[in-house]
Amino acid sequence: MLKMDHPKEIQLNVTAQGSLSPKDPTASNYRLPSNPTPTNPIFQQSWKWWLMVAVEVVWVLAGQTVATLLGRLYFNEGGNSKWTATLVQSAGAPLLLVPLCLSRYFTKASPLARPPLHKLAIVYISIGLLIGGDNLMYSYGLLYLPVSTYSLICATQLAFNAIFSYFLNSQKFTILIFNSVVLLTFSAALLGVGSDSSGSPGEKYAVGFVVTLGASGTFSLILSLMQLSFEKVIKMETYLVVLEMQMCTNVVAAVVSVVGLFGSGEWRTLGQEMDNYQKGKVSYLMTLIWTAISWQVSSVGMLGLIFAVSSLFSNVVSTVALPLVPIFAVIFFHDKMDGVKVVAMLIAVWGFLSYIYQHYLDDLRAKKLAKKSSGRATNGSVTSP
Repeated sequence: MLKMDHPKEIQLNVTAQGSLSPKDPTASNYRLPSNPTPTNPIFQQSWKWWLMVAVEVVWVLAGQTVATLLGRLYFNEGGNSKWTATLVQSAGAPLLLVPLCLSRYFTKASPLARPPLHKLAIVYISIGLLIGGDNLMYSYGLLYLPVSTYSLICATQLAFNAIFSYFLNSQKFTILIFNSVVLLTFSAALLGVGSDSSGSPGEKYAVGFVVTLGASGTFSLILSLMQLSFEKVIKMETYLVVLEMQMCTNVVAAVVSVVGLFGSGEWRTLGQEMDNYQKGKVSYLMTLIWTAISWQVSSVGMLGLIFAVSSLFSNVVSTVALPLVPIFAVIFFHDKMDGVKVVAMLIAVWGFLSYIYQHYLDDLRAKKLAKKSSGRATNGSVTSP
């Protein structure tokens, strides 16, 4: 499942035409071409378009923040099933059937041939299995760490993303990308040495730190594998195809979680866990249900922003969520925000801004190349006999 709070987002650009464009050899990270704000002036000025973008921004920020806080609330109030916490991260996948069916109804069929079913099955199952394992590691991280520390460690996924993209997606290591990797590594290292102030036992903190760091790295690997799948296997990309991949991989991840829930025997304690939940049975069910819904709301909002504006803009919106979770964690869970965490958060934000600025430069470069190409094409058509 796509969980943007970590901040989890697929850096894939969706074109309305649904076709792949050539790789920009000058870009620092291979991305399908951004679909910038629609070029139709009437549509640009339409209040409906601005309202849609505003709603999707709220969905991303609210979904990411609420899902993470509810995940921690589940453990704080007596929940103890790691597999249940893992399941709710992908159990909301069937909700995506609604936008998927609407997209199929309103979208014209692509002229490009779809890959064979067995190839798609291999891609979806493989990535779904990774997502299931990744969700489990995030569950352990939420159980063993203060949610503010957990959220800041998750920021390292951009550093991992840069590394995996270099090997799998032909990303270049620019000064800004390298700066981002170093800063995010320092941020995680500060949190690692600041374990004494977390209030968690040293051993549990260490386990939580390691699994959350591993989960961030695994998620970055998943993003790179998804991008590689679109480039090498699926070879087409529309909002519909991205939505389909998200739903199918999350269904596989949910099946993995259900198998783990029954295989571990945790399902036997769920009744007792519900009875002993400090806020009551109704609150127990509502916590799980709304956690599942929040993840999917965030995912749909992110996909909507990628499609309606650009991947750069959706990255910026996701970055805004970075300081939100620690702040709300201090308010609702009374997490300690000591000097080490403040410095780690500022370093992480600096790393994020460095990473996003590189994407901004790539976007400007791509637009200039597109203008030159269109200008040459226009001149050629005018001078041709």
